[in-house]
Amino acid sequence: MNGGTRQGIDLTGVLHAPQRRVFAAWTSPEDFAAWYGGEAEVPLDRVAMDVRPGGAWSLVIVLPGVEMPFHGVYREVSEPDGLVLTLKDGSTPSDGEGETVTVTFTDLGDGTTELAFQQRGGNLTPAQYAAAEDGWEAFFDALAARLATHP
Repeated sequence: MNGGTRQGIDLTGVLHAPQRRVFAAWTSPEDFAAWYGGEAEVPLDRVAMDVRPGGAWSLVIVLPGVEMPFHGVYREVSEPDGLVLTLKDGSTPSDGEGETVTVTFTDLGDGTTELAFQQRGGNLTPAQYAAAEDGWEAFFDALAARLATHP
């Protein structure tokens, strides 16, 4: 994965899995819990996903001594081509819009898929975007590992 700007995050990479499998990894609670958070634990009983426009999602990353809740709403669901969803964490004001995440899955043939990821919102400082980008890169490494072990 290689990425970009500090008004947001842009990452692109190739995953060794078919497009529909990559889509499922973003929309199945078992898969999402396995890779979101990287090496951290995401208990499956703390994951909720209503994958439809207007549907909510939420999960909790559990680290020693701290829990990090994330949640949002699906804005667009285009199976198997991608998703647009909002992303909020525990620091987002309750009336805040949060960040908008757009992921596009492009079938490259031969069982590979390009994942194009974009996060926008302007709610983070450049340093926070840099840290979030590092986090997403770790998450995508975990996603690649999940796809390799659970084709």
